[in-house]
Amino acid sequence: MNADINLVYKRASHPLAVRGDAIHALALWLKANGSRRIRQADSRRVMSERYPVGLFSEDEVQVLCDLIQD
Repeated sequence: MNADINLVYKRASHPLAVRGDAIHALALWLKANGSRRIRQADSRRVMSERYPVGLFSEDEVQVLCDLIQD
């Protein structure tokens, strides 16, 4: 019945599949270039954007900024 049909199962690769050597090349590039920080975050600016004005006193903001930097 199915003797004349010769099906060979071949798995189609996913469109987003990445070869192992490409992953290795990317890892090497990230090791060399990816860990650099462009700029240091300003702790006061982060605090002012994250919390409402008046929630912390100036002394509390200073202590929290010191904690963030350490």
